[in-house]
Amino acid sequence: MIESMTRNWWLVALRGLVAILFGLAAFVRPGMTLTALVYLFGAYALVGGALAIGAALWAAGGGQRFWALLLDGVLGVVAGVIAFVYPGLTALALLYLIAFWAIVSGVAEIAAAIELRRVIANEWLLGLAGLASIVLGVLLVAFPRAGVLSVLWVIGAYALIFGVLQIALAFRLRSFGQGHVAITG
Repeated sequence: MIESMTRNWWLVALRGLVAILFGLAAFVRPGMTLTALVYLFGAYALVGGALAIGAALWAAGGGQRFWALLLDGVLGVVAGVIAFVYPGLTALALLYLIAFWAIVSGVAEIAAAIELRRVIANEWLLGLAGLASIVLGVLLVAFPRAGVLSVLWVIGAYALIFGVLQIALAFRLRSFGQGHVAITG
C-alpha cells in the first residue's frame, strides 16, 4: 500500500483540497438551505469516495493491501448517492446519515493508518484524520437537534481539519516516496 500511496500522493492531496473547499463553502454560505447542504455533502462524499477508491485500486494493482481504503471510498460513494437520491431528507435523517458515514469512515481511516504505520515510523496523520471523523460522528449523534447552521459549521470545521491533515499526509508521503526511490533506485 505504501508504494502506491507514495507514488499517488497527489490523490491524498486532492482529497484534502476537496475537503478544504467543502469546509470553506460551509462557512461562506451559512444560510444555504437544507437541500443545498444535502447536495453539497453528496458531492463531497462522492468525490472523496471516488478518490479513495482510485487510490485503493492503484494499491490493488500493485499487489498492496487496500481493503481499508476501498471501504472508506465505497462508504463515501454510497453516502453521496443516498444524499442525491433522497434530497428531501429531514435534518435529523441527514444528521444520522452523516454521523454514520463519519464514524465508519473514521474507523476505516484508523485501520489504514495502522497499516501505514508498519512502513512509516510513528505515522499519525491519517489516524488523527480518522479520529476527527469519529469525533464528528459522535458529536452529531449526541446533539441531533442542533440547527442546520450549527451542523453546517461543525461539518465545515471538520472538513477543514480533515483536509489540512490529508494534505500534510500527502506531502509526507511524497517526501517518503522521494527518499525511498533515492535509496532503492
